[in-house]
Amino acid sequence: MTVLTVDVGTSVIKSVVFDTEGREVAVSRIGTEVLRPHPGWAEQDMDAVWRGVAATVRGALAQLGPGHDAVRLIAFTAQGDGCWPVDGDGRPTGPAILWSDGRAGDLLAGWQADGVLAEAYRRNGSLTCAGMPNAVLTWLAEHDPARLERSHTALTAAGWLFLRLTGVTAIDASDASAPFLDHATGAYDPAIVDLFGLAWARRLLPRVLGPDECVAELTHRAADELGLPTGLPVVMAPYDIAATARGAGVVDPGQACAILGTTLCTEVVRRCVDTSGEPCGITIAFGRHDRLLRALPTLSGTEVLDWACRTLAVESPAALGDLAAASEPGAAGLGFLPYLSPAGERAPFLDGRARGTFWGLSLDHTRADLARAVFEGLSLVVRDCLRSSGTEVYELRMCGGGAGSDRWCQLIADATGVPTARGTDTELGAKGAFLTGLVLTGAERSMAEAAAKYVCMGASWAPDPDRAALYDELSAAHLAWRDAARSLGWSPSRESGSPSSRGPGPSSSRGPGPSPARPSADTPAQRPHDPRPETSHV
Repeated sequence: MTVLTVDVGTSVIKSVVFDTEGREVAVSRIGTEVLRPHPGWAEQDMDAVWRGVAATVRGALAQLGPGHDAVRLIAFTAQGDGCWPVDGDGRPTGPAILWSDGRAGDLLAGWQADGVLAEAYRRNGSLTCAGMPNAVLTWLAEHDPARLERSHTALTAAGWLFLRLTGVTAIDASDASAPFLDHATGAYDPAIVDLFGLAWARRLLPRVLGPDECVAELTHRAADELGLPTGLPVVMAPYDIAATARGAGVVDPGQACAILGTTLCTEVVRRCVDTSGEPCGITIAFGRHDRLLRALPTLSGTEVLDWACRTLAVESPAALGDLAAASEPGAAGLGFLPYLSPAGERAPFLDGRARGTFWGLSLDHTRADLARAVFEGLSLVVRDCLRSSGTEVYELRMCGGGAGSDRWCQLIADATGVPTARGTDTELGAKGAFLTGLVLTGAERSMAEAAAKYVCMGASWAPDPDRAALYDELSAAHLAWRDAARSLGWSPSRESGSPSSRGPGPSSSRGPGPSPARPSADTPAQRPHDPRPETSHV
């Protein structure tokens, strides 16, 4: 079956056509604009997003040429969280407020200090961020109540696209997972809604669809705009990070993937919700009652490599990898905490004051040692996220731009003690939508069978057993350094009004932050895995 997929990202919209063998045969991309009318705000024009979708769909279809099999199915994924309000006629009541918006940061700080965030986490395994619907709706109620009065439903990006394609107003369970979903019932948890003081907003929450309800027909109006036949089945797949996991073939408990991008998003498939330990990350519905996705998206990812390139005067992350290779594992005793986002960190812990630090720096250290410490620090964050997932992991599949580095994939295998592998597909979110579409329309019996059939793996790396003890020690040191930095307030001084001074940390007078993680040499379990030699590059 030829399938048209759409992936509505924050910065790029992509339409990809897959043939009956699951191969990408056409790809069309268009950039989108993130509007920032005020510091910390992040918005998008909802109609412009739809126009971008229509343009990329037509662009992908134009690449097929005569004689190609006709598209029989549309499946899509999109950015998650945020708030995309529409009125009773399905028209936007203003710009979409994105997942990356920070205007509700003070609300979040208050909820954290009052214990509301921790209590909600204990119910469904998801920790609220400033760009989630509960925070945005609360902010709008205080600052723009007229917009809420005009609004009938608070959608997500995927809900907006489903409405434009099919006329159905609803939300997928993956998008509904954080912050309100009860994973046992698949419906909103009234206790969580009330906990955030949002009983008044229940009228705005869209209906949560079960897996077999996420299929509807393409309307005549949408078909005309896209250049497709009316009535084609349209499948709303899980939102982008969950779709990416599926596209990487991560569908069974014990499998994990790490998206090495702007965020280092480590995702682990679990059978049930686990709310033990320090509140962190989110738990996402994954299509079956015994499948959940535990996701820990950091605020600092490959931008840390870009910072290191500028700081060490190297031209690219590839050159930074070459420089790091001149230093031995352990970076001559130099450690690095890679929490460089001005907004602090959200996984595997939440602290708006978190800052990066080199530990153990001396005159003996070289530029190569600094470069090596940066890569090792980021890799130990992936290990820390795996540890925080509370799941025994036997395979870690690599995604995102950073996954193109053979050296980094090997380093992550060594640092985590888990075999890593990389697939051959380039558009994994779209591939996940493709697999979801096949399963929900009955073309494939299960996600596991579809992934086994259509996901092709390429290079793989096994942990070096000779380095296991070293990275156990470095992991324990990393956590101890993090505890020490948190106890000191992360940095000795901060400018008044900076993002780091607004949120409560562990020593804030507004209330206690999350308990510091304790040093641990815990290593996720391994299974035998044969490495395939690859030419190393970054």
